Amino acid sequence: MRVTILVWPGAGRTVVGGSHDGALVVRVAARPVDGRATEAALAAVAAALGVRRRQVTLVSGPTSRTKVVEVDGADPARLTALLGHPTG
Repeated sequence: MRVTILVWPGAGRTVVGGSHDGALVVRVAARPVDGRATEAALAAVAAALGVRRRQVTLVSGPTSRTKVVEVDGADPARLTALLGHPTG
């Protein structure tokens, strides 16, 4: 499934959950330097959806805060729950 995420780098801790304009909010502690925030966001999405990191692929937005990712094997109900509530 394809998921639009909104990455907020430089957060105090990594948290996945909630929505903003229909995108899943992913707050990461990593700074947006050399792709670190993007990688941290992909890892956080994988963990939150209960899949391995290699099952989450960046489709678009490598340097943007808004990204589209492809997630293989995730439960759509879990995504729906995350869109409503933050998890840490």
